[in-house]
Amino acid sequence: MRLKGELRKLGFEVSGSTIRRVLRRHRIPPAPRRSALTWRGFLAAHAFTVVATDFFSVDTVFLKRFYVLFFIHLESRRILFVACTESPDSGWVTQQARNLSWELIELGLRPRFLIRDRDAKFTAAFDCVLAAEDMEVRRTPARSPKANSIAERWVASARHEALDWLLVLNDRHLRCILKEYVEHYNRARPHRSLDLRPPTGDLPLGRS
Repeated sequence: MRLKGELRKLGFEVSGSTIRRVLRRHRIPPAPRRSALTWRGFLAAHAFTVVATDFFSVDTVFLKRFYVLFFIHLESRRILFVACTESPDSGWVTQQARNLSWELIELGLRPRFLIRDRDAKFTAAFDCVLAAEDMEVRRTPARSPKANSIAERWVASARHEALDWLLVLNDRHLRCILKEYVEHYNRARPHRSLDLRPPTGDLPLGRS
């Protein structure tokens, strides 16, 4: 139909079926859907304006389970902050959304999107706090960890490089481990996606 419109501008009235037969005869396939944007394409195009978040659990030597919540800026791969608790109820999770807002203001970042999964620990109040900061929450499809792959990759790094090598005693000990690892990750750990620079390296990231 696009070709039909172009031909009409030149003064030729040709039916859509005729154009289709000519294209098939010459083995010319239909044009690709240019309006469709894949999830990977969306993340690549908007990485500077996207923050991702997720939970993971850590068990202590005394069989106590803590839940760790973290936020990561997609383009820079910078961990904005982490927090842990034994009971991630609505009040605690909502407070972490407020903490994120304050951290973003301090860093001078104005992300437009936050990616999270459909975990029930993320409450409506959590989303409302972010909406008040003009951040749109994008939920990933159910059982699709690859849709939040950068956050999932950080969980794997934190486990393989720190948590799997240590016996965690309590929440205070866990916070110390996470603090040291985040400091190392942000300031010293080379990243292949950043030309082997750490997230808070000397070279500027983002839009000028």
